[in-house]
Amino acid sequence: MSVSFKYWDDCVEPEDMQVMWHNADVSKEWIDAGEKIGQKVHLSRDPDGEPYLTQTEMKAVARIIVQRHFNSQMDPNMICALAELVSDRQLFIERYDKKLKETKIGIMQVVPEIAEWLSKEMGYKNYEIEGNRALLYRPFVNVYFGAAYIKTLYSLDGKERNEEFVIRAYKAGKKKAMHKSTQLIFKRYMSVKETIASRGNEVTFPVDVVNSSTATPGKSGEEWAFWDARVSFEDMEAMWSNNEVIKEWAKSGERRGKVRFSLDEKKKPYLSRIEVKAIAEIIISRHFSSRGVKPAALAALAEVSSMRFVNGVRSRIGLMGIDYPTALWLHNDNGYKAYNVTSMEDLYNPFVSMYFGAAYLAWLSEYEGRQRSYEFIVQAYLGGPENVNIQETGPHWNKFQETLRFYEDSNKKEQAACCIL
Repeated sequence: MSVSFKYWDDCVEPEDMQVMWHNADVSKEWIDAGEKIGQKVHLSRDPDGEPYLTQTEMKAVARIIVQRHFNSQMDPNMICALAELVSDRQLFIERYDKKLKETKIGIMQVVPEIAEWLSKEMGYKNYEIEGNRALLYRPFVNVYFGAAYIKTLYSLDGKERNEEFVIRAYKAGKKKAMHKSTQLIFKRYMSVKETIASRGNEVTFPVDVVNSSTATPGKSGEEWAFWDARVSFEDMEAMWSNNEVIKEWAKSGERRGKVRFSLDEKKKPYLSRIEVKAIAEIIISRHFSSRGVKPAALAALAEVSSMRFVNGVRSRIGLMGIDYPTALWLHNDNGYKAYNVTSMEDLYNPFVSMYFGAAYLAWLSEYEGRQRSYEFIVQAYLGGPENVNIQETGPHWNKFQETLRFYEDSNKKEQAACCIL
């Protein structure tokens, strides 16, 4: 192995070093070890002379990556526990898995081929590693792709997966995720995670500091809490032309050029039902008026998919829960080009997510060349067209019908039939 680092500064960009120094726990640990601001910071070494991250450093890197690139939708302690489990937080560790026939690299034991797939196919493009796999030995890059792989495992094969499945699949491979031989993996992981959580010392960073990076900028931070930072001027003008939206925004004191998203108690941005329905009406009137897609149905699907959270929930990305490969396929192969989608983070724009959600809904209405029922379309959207059955996806339809009532016009609520297309 030709990669070798002596200092943090050898494997981390200057902007990221500034972020690390801004954390009180990290700076205290470094100063206590004799490090000085403005000078190179030594990497810690184990008794064999191998560089590793301390638990404080690991926690800081994990939190920066989650806050910067995953909109704080992932538990940093999960990443730290996995790093402890798979590599003991060693930077240069490299293992060949004979059973999986994979080489795993670095702190998160990232498979280079998987990292390239995440970048090319899944839209995780904040670090360009194609043709330069050595970047995976850098802590910020390695943790980023490890976290991205965790995110994809949560929705493997189009199904919502739990934490146990994800951990066992990450460590032992997808085929062994439910095998009895991997049960101990999760038990060890939970023990490590509980120990990390019990130590407390929540690592915090100034928002503007976290988002300073030479990597492709992540869609997060204080600025990203405003509509105007995510949505185009044209789309914002359309929102300002909606009377119900104007009333709601005026009541909350919003002004043109700086409209705030509503935030829940955990500071996660979400939309009001008035805002969701307004976006649905705009998208449909512009792009799907001839397809007969109903704004109320589209808005209800958004609520069921994401609970109106702008960044999505769990494994579902964005307002409509549309993943990057599906959006890219709709764009490239099906002619839905009104909005560009070049990375996963584009789907954090509620208009982009709504547009590709409507496009997918329209595509599902003629799945396999047949006109489909409303019930099939909703269940297929939420659970995947190949997974539609009463036991697994039936509850999706029931939830959709309940939610639809919030968006229907009052004079239509008494209608028995549900109309989507």
